[in-house]
Amino acid sequence: MKLHLTTTNNQYLITAYGEGYVEINRQRFTSSLIVTAEQLILDWEITSFAHVSEISFEQAIILKPEVLLLGTGNKHQFLHPKITQSVSNNGISVECMTTVAACRTYNILMSEGRDVAAMLII
Repeated sequence: MKLHLTTTNNQYLITAYGEGYVEINRQRFTSSLIVTAEQLILDWEITSFAHVSEISFEQAIILKPEVLLLGTGNKHQFLHPKITQSVSNNGISVECMTTVAACRTYNILMSEGRDVAAMLII
């Protein structure tokens, strides 16, 4: 699905997404990543929801977002609270949703000026 936005203001926007890819500022990516308005982290080595652990959130905690979206792939899945405890202890709210929903939610929150990060499993 392509998304149409009028301006990027030098921020990272999700411009399209589909099966096996996400497009950020019209550049296609086929592996999992972390995105904020100011940063794009391509070395997030999670390939499936089954591989998500406490350690998976270390890069995102450093970014100190207000809200952290975890795109869990094609299926909506929930994490055990123990896995996200270190994130919550840093005052960061974690929301799990499908990757498609995380892409849409990321763009909405970012356009509202919220400090949001999306960890997207592709």
